[in-house]
Amino acid sequence: MASPSGTERGGVVNEATQGGTKTVIRQERPKHLVRTLLRSLREYRKASWLAPGYVFVESVLEIVIPTIMAGLIDHGVSGRSMPNITKFGLILVACSALSLFCGFMSGKYAAIASSGFAKNLRHDLFDKVQSFSFTNIDRFSTGSIITRLTTDVTNLQYAYQMVIRVGVRAPIMVIVAWLFSFRISPSISMIFLAAIPILGVGLIGLSVWVHPIFERIFHTYDHLNGVVEENLQGIRVVKSYNREDHEEGKFGRISMAIYRGFMRAEHIMSFTVPLLNFCIYAALVLISWLGARQIVASGNNAAMGLTTGDLTALVTYTMQILMAMNMVAMIVVMVIISQASAERICQVLVERSTVVDPVHPLDEVPDGSIEFDHVGFRYSDTSERPVLDDIDLAIPSGQTIGIVGGTGSAKSSLVQLIPRLYDVTEGSLKVGGHDVREYDLEVLRDQVAMVLQKNVLFSGTIAENLRWGNPEATDEQLRHACRLAQADGFIQELPDKYDTMLDEGGSNLSGGQRQRLCIARALLKSPRILILDDSTSAVDTKTDQLIRTAFRDEIPDTTKIIIAQRVASVEESDLIIVMEEGRIIDRGTHTELLASCPEYRSIYESQTRQPGQEEEKA
Repeated sequence: MASPSGTERGGVVNEATQGGTKTVIRQERPKHLVRTLLRSLREYRKASWLAPGYVFVESVLEIVIPTIMAGLIDHGVSGRSMPNITKFGLILVACSALSLFCGFMSGKYAAIASSGFAKNLRHDLFDKVQSFSFTNIDRFSTGSIITRLTTDVTNLQYAYQMVIRVGVRAPIMVIVAWLFSFRISPSISMIFLAAIPILGVGLIGLSVWVHPIFERIFHTYDHLNGVVEENLQGIRVVKSYNREDHEEGKFGRISMAIYRGFMRAEHIMSFTVPLLNFCIYAALVLISWLGARQIVASGNNAAMGLTTGDLTALVTYTMQILMAMNMVAMIVVMVIISQASAERICQVLVERSTVVDPVHPLDEVPDGSIEFDHVGFRYSDTSERPVLDDIDLAIPSGQTIGIVGGTGSAKSSLVQLIPRLYDVTEGSLKVGGHDVREYDLEVLRDQVAMVLQKNVLFSGTIAENLRWGNPEATDEQLRHACRLAQADGFIQELPDKYDTMLDEGGSNLSGGQRQRLCIARALLKSPRILILDDSTSAVDTKTDQLIRTAFRDEIPDTTKIIIAQRVASVEESDLIIVMEEGRIIDRGTHTELLASCPEYRSIYESQTRQPGQEEEKA
């Protein structure tokens, strides 16, 4: 299968390589970001409402407290009235205690809501990826998907927590505090109205400036994760060629690009601090100057103008309003960062699988017959040439078919169409007499077992890996499948036999042992069609022969398709097809092809020629 060489980005043209063909992919930014993301709230909607509810009460109490303080100063301290001091003091304690409780509860529910939202979002993303066809997966690199499931979701988690807590608190503080300050002094309260638009315009301008930078940073994160994944998967090759310095340099360059991107973004966003400080200090100076003038003019008489308590309250409201604007600035920065993450996450969530179940799917595969009716296939509509061109082939149920051909002849692409890992783009492909697009996907894939060219095993015991083929398989069924795949022998030699733990990818087994386990796992499905994609390349010829003999004797009714580089692996097949550049150039039995097909004869002679034979002929 061809893998993409690029990463898809919303609204960004990106190049990818599919089957040797260069294609250009563009995905526009998803619409309705908020609506799409909020579907992942589900059971955490209640917590998402409770958090801002408690924040509202907390904010109102904090705004009431300065007014109570003004009463304490004017009626208690300045009036030398102990009953008033006691009354206002008790009210202050009660309001402070209730505000503290509401703050604690808002923090608790905000944490529950944001963590739950992130958990559901990761689940939805992972679930969506599981439903993708290979075509969809090719549009996103593995590193990009990992970044979206980790870094991007974490960014949204923090942003959501700030929005439902600080994002609610800030506007309440600004609006209600301004109303209280307006009640004290309408003229002085107008200062706030001048400061807010200055700060707002500045923050909006900075956000527009810095957003594209964060988009590029997350694109670079995708590349970084891809490099790390590639390095770890090929660590044995890296070490055997002493290329650690090369890999470190490659990682370092990408890491430096991320560093420079963040530094540039932070430099731009650092303008928020001086802008905010300018608004705060300018407002404080103006309020203090105007307030002092009014107090002096009125002689601290409330009936005639501003009192000392009123000025204290105004200064407190000033700090509350402008600190609320500081919170807004923090939220703006977080939202700018998370907006790029939200777009990338929604690209996955709104992606539609190119392979879907029909409206009324068939729920049974009658037999293992296969028919390619003038099938053509392209990885992309913009591909310059088809990967498969005019494939016309009928395979009766129970036959063994061999496929040979040079590298890049599209042998793997051909068999991947059978279980609908990809869909044909021209013609039709039938299994059991019905077009594969008429079947329920799960039903079809249950009857088609594939052993891929790259053997994949998972962390866990050998038995657990084998039961991927049949979760209900008994121990005896496991052993029988392994005997057919010539795997039981080496398993019995292991200390824990079928309970032996496998490392990630089965790295504690040899390549041939992994291949045999994958074949046994496929046999446990009891499929109608068994596809071996160069799956015995790592086993010796004797073991290969024993596996093919077991197939012939034990599963005669199963249609078997064997892709192989070794002619010996397919020479006993009922039919052998020879492929070149996505086309079938010849077909027949081993004997017929030796007589009629120069390409097949050339492959056979190159593998059977004895050393020194060329010299003898000469």
